[in-house]
Amino acid sequence: MKYFNYLVNFLALTIVNANNFCEEDYTNKCISFSVSSGTGCAWMCSYCANQLGTNNYYFTDNVCTYEEGVGCVGNPIAGKTYSCCSN
Repeated sequence: MKYFNYLVNFLALTIVNANNFCEEDYTNKCISFSVSSGTGCAWMCSYCANQLGTNNYYFTDNVCTYEEGVGCVGNPIAGKTYSCCSN
């Protein structure tokens, strides 16, 4: 029974440490940028995907969103700073 308790404690510590390791690995990466007049969401989405290295990202203010069959849509304002973050 004594060895069983040691085994349970060891496994519990291993799981806690593994969970902490995973949380540290999945931190969001964000970038910020501003756009000039005439820049649309298609360019912004492409820029975010390239800079973040993933297609799994979001805009912090939802300026651009993905619509099935249409693509990346929205109405960005020239000179405003926008941020996108990887999930």
